[in-house]
Amino acid sequence: MTLRPSIAWRIAAGALAAVLGLASPALADTAGDLIRSLQLVTAPTPVNRRADWRVPQKVLLLEFGRQDWAPRQAQFAAAAPHSRIVVAHDLAEALAEAPGTDVLIGFNPEICAPQLLRAATDLRWIASLAAGVENCLAVPGLRERGLLLTNMRAVDAAVIAEHAIALTLALAHGLDVFAVDTANAQWNGRHGASTPMQSLEGKTLLVVGLGGIGTDVARLAHGLGMKVVATRDGDRSGPPFVSHVGSPAELADLAKSADVIVSCVPLTPTTRGMFDAKFFARLKPTAYFVNISRGGTMVMADLTRALLDKRLAGAGLDVADPEPLPPDNPLWHAPHVLITPHISSRSDLPGEERWTIARENLRRYANGERMLNVVDQARGY
Repeated sequence: MTLRPSIAWRIAAGALAAVLGLASPALADTAGDLIRSLQLVTAPTPVNRRADWRVPQKVLLLEFGRQDWAPRQAQFAAAAPHSRIVVAHDLAEALAEAPGTDVLIGFNPEICAPQLLRAATDLRWIASLAAGVENCLAVPGLRERGLLLTNMRAVDAAVIAEHAIALTLALAHGLDVFAVDTANAQWNGRHGASTPMQSLEGKTLLVVGLGGIGTDVARLAHGLGMKVVATRDGDRSGPPFVSHVGSPAELADLAKSADVIVSCVPLTPTTRGMFDAKFFARLKPTAYFVNISRGGTMVMADLTRALLDKRLAGAGLDVADPEPLPPDNPLWHAPHVLITPHISSRSDLPGEERWTIARENLRRYANGERMLNVVDQARGY
């Protein structure tokens, strides 16, 4: 989510203070701003009520070649001054440092490598720097250990939502066809006359999974003049720009009348394969299907068949199953498909929000306070 200049300035000031080892009221203020603006969920009880809680003795940051974490190490040290902050640059280093580690902080899939979790016998908290944690929950025995698991729900929501709307607009205006013509240096009047195009104003967009990302998708779609309906696993409340929030049981009925369907659901046992032949058969033949959540929510062969049989007008996908999608997969050759390689969270934004929340959560853990974005492991998100 784009920050106001005052918030962005406080993030920069807080980061500099942390590097210099200074106390940072600006950082605390910024964390509070982010918690409110991103509507982050705070745990109902303090973490020090957990039987396994203690002030962390060792915090292991998994760098693994993504970037230089030396400045981050200083920032995390300022957040937990009584803890030893260690950076591992590859799996071998992480395995060597695993004994005595209380906290793991890093990106997927490295953070939940099964051999690392087995070696970290003193582990208490896994802090994922991404939103999806299905790979962690798939590790045998993880739930039985009762480890605390947090994620970055909503941190990338605004950028991912823009990507979903970009795919929708591209399909609606035939850009999948004209991008190919551009690459081939062709001014193709025949394609201009024959490519189906749609106006989105007044059409209905269905958000499947009205969480942080889904809410931002809904907001942008409403701004385009679309009617927005949604499903949500939980309460039926929603923002004023969503005209109806239904339960997952209402998905089939809502999908029948939708012109665009956007999947924003996490990958759980319940959502795996939910977009199958039966689902696609319910849709209008003029409908677009967009998925910016997880590839495993789709039955890829069923989606491909729906496109080839023209029972679906197009699909915009930032995810696939498997990833990367093999070059011989028939979906590449289906009509009106746009595929991006799971990059919807990328942008030109500095990305300091993620690190601000990660440091704030570490500060809260070290002080026994209520944590942010605790994953309900039974529900999978």
